Amino acid sequence: MGNRRTLLVLVFVLFSALVASVDAYENEEEKSEQRTQGEKWFLLRQLHNVVKTDAGSMRMVKGGYRVGSFLHSPMHIGFISMEPNSLFIPQYLDSDLVIFVHHGEARVGHIYRDELAERSLKQGDVYTIAAGSAFYLENRNENQRLRIICSIGITSESMGWHAFQSFFIGGGTHPASVLAGFDHTTLSTALNVSTAELKTFLTRQTSGPIVHLFGSHDTNIWTNFIAQECHKKLAHLKRIVNSAEEASPKEEESTWSLRKFLCTLFSRKGFVKRMNHNAPSTYNLYNRKPDFKNEYGWSKNVDESDYSPLQISGNGVYLVNLSSGSMMAPHVNPRAIEYGVVLKGTGRIQIVYPNGTLAMNARVREGDVFWVPRYFPFCQIASTNGNFEFFGFTTSARRNHQQFLVGKNSLMQRLRGPEFAAAFGIGEKRLERITNAQHEQVILPSSSPTPGDKAIYEY
Repeated sequence: MGNRRTLLVLVFVLFSALVASVDAYENEEEKSEQRTQGEKWFLLRQLHNVVKTDAGSMRMVKGGYRVGSFLHSPMHIGFISMEPNSLFIPQYLDSDLVIFVHHGEARVGHIYRDELAERSLKQGDVYTIAAGSAFYLENRNENQRLRIICSIGITSESMGWHAFQSFFIGGGTHPASVLAGFDHTTLSTALNVSTAELKTFLTRQTSGPIVHLFGSHDTNIWTNFIAQECHKKLAHLKRIVNSAEEASPKEEESTWSLRKFLCTLFSRKGFVKRMNHNAPSTYNLYNRKPDFKNEYGWSKNVDESDYSPLQISGNGVYLVNLSSGSMMAPHVNPRAIEYGVVLKGTGRIQIVYPNGTLAMNARVREGDVFWVPRYFPFCQIASTNGNFEFFGFTTSARRNHQQFLVGKNSLMQRLRGPEFAAAFGIGEKRLERITNAQHEQVILPSSSPTPGDKAIYEY
């Protein structure tokens, strides 16, 4: 009888252990599935080709992810690469654009207050272009490739199309010019040319939206156009703009003027106007002093109070550099969604769901793009093999006021008291010991720092 009871107890213990192990396996499997799903939501690794030619490319990672009725991402991140002596032909977008020059130098021309403004951009420069403003980009450097990272705002108008829509002013069979959409009889009459000549004019460009200039590839229409004498350019352009304005009179009060854009684009006489001193200047992120700095890293944040043109897109920009093994302390963005692009090194991004479970703990490397919804707690951690640098955009041009959850001068420091202690079910003394254990703030070391280390704020 005793042996029988012993056997039953052993069976019960083994069964309980089996159930516990199955539960643990299922819980771990569920957590793993959540983390995998989190990477799908918050890491934007699917690059889509928007433009690709011999002279360059534009690729994009799409936002717009949803989980139920929330986690909406209202921004795409674009990557423009242009070979030496190349041009991204004149166009306008249905989305605001914030440009960051990651590598190389560029020249941008765009319409500002009905005049053409031209600016030279260097590495680290930030510049904004409003939706509907005609612009072009040029890499005049003969030996250096141009790389640009840009934010592409998703507007209510563009949601019905693809991620965003380019309207090319110049073009041919590839890409098509917006002029080509008009009835050919109407357009040939407006241009005062034959339909045969019109057909040649509208089909000559075949090199794509990014074309070579002044080199072995100088067979495209843009190179030939630039090589013309000034009076020939103006005569040629005059016919184009007259046709456009006659064929589409409703555009006369548009925020950009096709006539002024084309007539001053390559005109030496219009050089002074092309500079357009009323237009915004550039802002160099690399030249800015860190907003926060200690021996474990630094961070820079630029909002509309620093650079007023950011009001156009409603976006802010930032740049963070973490030393080996350090972390940006867990924090929350109460005002904006944040997007990041890894520029250098490797690290980890951890994001937490509102219910206190881990949403994502992903390893990221150079070129990876991530986004963090507003209010979601998160942190960035540098690998131990080198510095970790990332650049990004926020969806608010106002100061973000990041709320740090731990560390000196964090929410834990401000909230400590009997109520906060009761929330954790511990005594005040124990809570004080825990909240005071970390002597650093904002950017934390991989291990506890020595007492007396102080961070440096610079405003």
